[in-house]
Amino acid sequence: MQQLQHAIRQALTHGDNAQLGTLGEELRRVQRAWEVLCGLDSNPDRVQPQPTPATPQPTRDNLPLRDQAHQALTLLTVPASPKLLSQVHEAFFATPLNTARLTTLRRDEERSFRSAPYARAYYVCSTLTSDLLAPTRALLALSTWPLERRIVGPLTQRVHFLTAALRLADAAEHLSGEPELPQPVQLLLLRYSQNVHGYDTRTGTLDLTALRQAATAELEIHADEDAQTCTEAAQRAREQLGDAEQNFGSTLRVVSRRHRTA
Repeated sequence: MQQLQHAIRQALTHGDNAQLGTLGEELRRVQRAWEVLCGLDSNPDRVQPQPTPATPQPTRDNLPLRDQAHQALTLLTVPASPKLLSQVHEAFFATPLNTARLTTLRRDEERSFRSAPYARAYYVCSTLTSDLLAPTRALLALSTWPLERRIVGPLTQRVHFLTAALRLADAAEHLSGEPELPQPVQLLLLRYSQNVHGYDTRTGTLDLTALRQAATAELEIHADEDAQTCTEAAQRAREQLGDAEQNFGSTLRVVSRRHRTA
């Protein structure tokens, strides 16, 4: 099972969806066999229920910082700055994140990966510039995302902003047990709405349907061109970089003038 889990993490890193399906089915088969062998499941033919996506619920659990960052990034589905991750976690999970510690978290994750690659289920990693494949400044991502989603081109940050707006609107709509949206959620979405072209901010109120429509319309303008840029850069990264560099960026080396003219 450990070998299969390691292979699944590698397939996730490389965006190999076909391999993911095969490995996932094999892992489920091995897990069922293990449960039967250990007497944990008296019906080996029983179909295992599929988990449903969790709706963000406010929590004050004392999770490690990397797990809290994982929560916020999973909700957004796109890379984000430490400041945004803190705002999202505070709005949907009740606690802000320490942005100073988030800044150093990526370096800790890189050291961990280089000492024991793929030992963890995921890593909080870097995004890469589409031109130099160097780590971008102040943007965090998850290593389990396809490499294309961790590339940043000229249009990518706008695409990420609009995608995040859609994800936050969906998450807000699915919050349960509240007569109205919690104030931190409303404030976060109002800030987003002010920067989405086509959304009418004159009312001063939050309209999730209108926000989604405006964000979707603008996203359609940029998405295809950005996707092409990121796909091409990701292909170059797979050809030129090792696993660690694909997750944390390549090291830019300064070449002296004497060396260049030699």
